[in-house]
Amino acid sequence: MKSLVVVPAFAFLFATAALAGGGHTGGHGHDDAAEGKHMAVGEPGQASDVTRTIKVEMLETDDGEMIFKPDRLALKQGETVRFTIVNTGELEHEFVLDNKARNAEHKDLMQKFPEMEHDDPNAVRLMPGESGEIVWTFTNGGGFEFACLVPGHYESGMYGELSVVESPVTN
Repeated sequence: MKSLVVVPAFAFLFATAALAGGGHTGGHGHDDAAEGKHMAVGEPGQASDVTRTIKVEMLETDDGEMIFKPDRLALKQGETVRFTIVNTGELEHEFVLDNKARNAEHKDLMQKFPEMEHDDPNAVRLMPGESGEIVWTFTNGGGFEFACLVPGHYESGMYGELSVVESPVTN
């Protein structure tokens, strides 16, 4: 009888540990994006709707800053963009599209669980030399940001401004 009590206790401990490790779907508030639903910054786009491609580089500078190139983007509301993200730096980085409040929440969670896995359509995490892409439709106007939320990277300058406006723009 004692073994019957021990087995469920171990199962509970393993399940708790797995949940504590975190993952982007189940704690970041990005469940809507993972299910293809609308977020404040927009929604996953269709490749067939892409109106332009924007290359974004992630890297570190000689003086220790971590940056995006470019670090400021202006887009048109309703536009579908393919972001081609390249990590030309020497450290692992991520690119996350969201509003500032949600990125701040995500950053706090990353501080607690730095090894969490990413599977959100508005984010990509890349090792040095890797590249990835995000196709995104900007359904709402306003001010948003893209950021690297790996612990310490945001504080080292790795974030950028994203403005979504009603009139046409060029970058």
